[in-house]
Formats: sequence, C-alpha cells, structure tokens
Amino acid sequence: VDGLGHIATNNHVVDGAQEVTVRLFDGRSLQAIRLGTSPADDLALLKVDPFETRDISPLKLADSDLVKPGQMAIAIGSPFGHHNAVTVGVVSGLGRSEPSVLHRPIPELIQTDAALNPGNSGGPLLDSESQVIGINSSVEVSSSIQIGVGFAIPSNILKSILHELKSPGEIKRPWIGIAGVSLTRHMSVSMGLPVERGVYVVRVWEDSPASRARLRGDSQP
Repeated sequence: VDGLGHIATNNHVVDGAQEVTVRLFDGRSLQAIRLGTSPADDLALLKVDPFETRDISPLKLADSDLVKPGQMAIAIGSPFGHHNAVTVGVVSGLGRSEPSVLHRPIPELIQTDAALNPGNSGGPLLDSESQVIGINSSVEVSSSIQIGVGFAIPSNILKSILHELKSPGEIKRPWIGIAGVSLTRHMSVSMGLPVERGVYVVRVWEDSPASRARLRGDSQP
C-alpha cells in the first residue's frame, strides 16, 4: 500500500501465526512483522524491509464509494496454492454484510462473481484501472459447495483505519450485536406493544454483548 514496506491483508490470514512470511512474485520470501489488526473488519497490516520491495510499485487504493454494480472486478491471489493467479468478473452487488470472527457483521461488503477460493483471502480486488476497490475476504458456500459469490472489504474501510494499523495492537470497534428497526406508532399499535418509541429488536447475534445481556430478537427463544 506504500513504499515503506506496508502490506495489507486479512486478519484471518495471519491470526494466531507465530511468524509471517511474504512470498513475492519473483519467488523471494521475506520475513514480515505483524503490525495492527482489526478483527472486526478482518484487516491486518504487515511490514517487510522496504529495501526488498523498492522495485515494486504500490497499488493505489480507489474510492470504493464510487464502485458500481456491473463494473469490472479483477481478483489476484494464490487460490489453492497456485501463486499469482488472476480471475476476472464484475461487481455483482454492494452493501452486503458478512459476520467477522467477532460475530460483528462487516458492513458494505462488495460482492463479486470473480472466482475467489481459499488462498485469495487478503488479495486485492481491482477495477479496470488497476486500483484497489476491495480486499478479498470470503466466499459464500452452501453444503460445502462454493457457489460463486465472493465478498471483498471496501478499500475505504482500509483507508479509514490505515494510520491506526501502522501501530501494533488490535483496533476495537464498539457494537451491540442486534439488528433492529425504529419503532413507529403504527407498529406499536398493530403489535400491541406498551411503548410507541424505541428500537424493535429483530435479531440478536450469538456471543454478542446483546446476547450476554439476554436480549432477544423477534421470534428468537
């Protein structure tokens, strides 16, 4: 992401690792230092010796707010250990949400049909101008069968916390652990609720602060 040896990846790629090695396109392997992590965003920042990457141009982080469905999406990674693989597709959708390891949903994910597989995690999702619109993170599966729906963390999320990631430590994001809607008078009357203002809890995520506080969502036991 810059000329100082900083490399962005997913938190789940390096989580729990005692040592981290970065393999470059020319086969060289570099020892990396893990700097900051954000499990809630599934992002982490590594640092290698910038002298070793002096001939590599950093990728530019695009403004992911400008991404549109239907535009080209290019994924780079090492699926199943096949290094330097490129797949091409389109941006299939925006504003998707998938849970992080903390069970906190990662908002505003970019959905793509560019083929993503184990080993693509942490790699860039590029636009047609080779700018990073997202960091490949996960693939939707059904009955252990991958169904061609991949998700990437928007580049703007990385940009918003990049400065913090340059310092070792974990970035913590507050969250309640609910999905809810603002309560209206019509809802209150139709559902026979004793109040007319507030938040109607639709869902409570497991292992969340709301769950530990024993909040319950609509239809949840």
